[in-house]
Amino acid sequence: MKVVEVVGPRKAGLRDAPRPEPAGGRALVKIHLAPMCAEYKAFEAGGLSSPIGHEAVGEVVEAPGSTRVKPGDRVFVQPGEACGKCRFCTSGYYIHCPDLWKIPGSDGLPEACDTMAQYMLKGDWLLMPIPDDMPYERAALACCGLGPSFKAFQKLGLTDRDTVLIAGVGPVGLGAVINARHRGARVLVVESVPFRVNKALELGAEVVIPIEDPDRLKRLKELTGGFGPDCAIDCAGNTDAERLCIDAVRNLGRVAFVGECGDDLHVRVSPDMIRKGLTICGSWHYANPDYFSVLDVVRNAKGVDRLVSHIMPMSEIQAAFEISAAHESAKMLLDPWR
Repeated sequence: MKVVEVVGPRKAGLRDAPRPEPAGGRALVKIHLAPMCAEYKAFEAGGLSSPIGHEAVGEVVEAPGSTRVKPGDRVFVQPGEACGKCRFCTSGYYIHCPDLWKIPGSDGLPEACDTMAQYMLKGDWLLMPIPDDMPYERAALACCGLGPSFKAFQKLGLTDRDTVLIAGVGPVGLGAVINARHRGARVLVVESVPFRVNKALELGAEVVIPIEDPDRLKRLKELTGGFGPDCAIDCAGNTDAERLCIDAVRNLGRVAFVGECGDDLHVRVSPDMIRKGLTICGSWHYANPDYFSVLDVVRNAKGVDRLVSHIMPMSEIQAAFEISAAHESAKMLLDPWR
């Protein structure tokens, strides 16, 4: 089978690998589409990334001993691998399993868990059914396209009475615009990349303020009667955007962090948490029982079809990574069979 590999700084291609063999409750899935996420960072650095890709939709090919899935089932592949037995896995919050990503392919092949490939292995309990009338292109958005912000807004209790600030509208942030508008919220955005600015406005954002605007905080206050937004969600993954979310929201506001960030954010416990009374949470991925609620957004939210900007052959992975790294895309999908 063909799999994606990063061979050096800003250099990627395909290589041949053995097709993995299913065993131990793990099914063999033929991947029909593999959404791209933050893998461009490994592409830019030239470092190895394992697995390469964590999003996929496809078809079960083999499922020996499984009572959950069978050959021919159309499935959404939940990201990651987990033990399936701990308190987090059994409650559906497997994404917080202490052994997440630590389970290798059952035959020892490192690429058995890659989604940027033609086949992969997956625990059958992490394969979710795709409705017969839903195309793969839509179902593919149930992971990082719409999933992170769905869970974040669920935690924040976002409603049609709220104004929400979205900091950073890459593919995840654009999905947040769709999720927020689907809930009826008013959307304010901070972003500077022209493609993303235009796409956010197209999807329903009311105002987009440049991240480098020195008066951005003042403008956000002016747009909300001097109080600040009710909620904020950081999808940029940097401390400047995270701090803006904390500073911008009103007293008793709610903040969710979604963008991954390796730097330390300075949070002042007294003025931020106590006197301002903020609720601050982190959010990664939704629980398995939320899957069908996410599909409701995929099926019914306005603008979902415009969240996918590119569907590209996996054979053109070099060009796909270059587009992704240039931030000239919304959600990109790879077709492993072209």
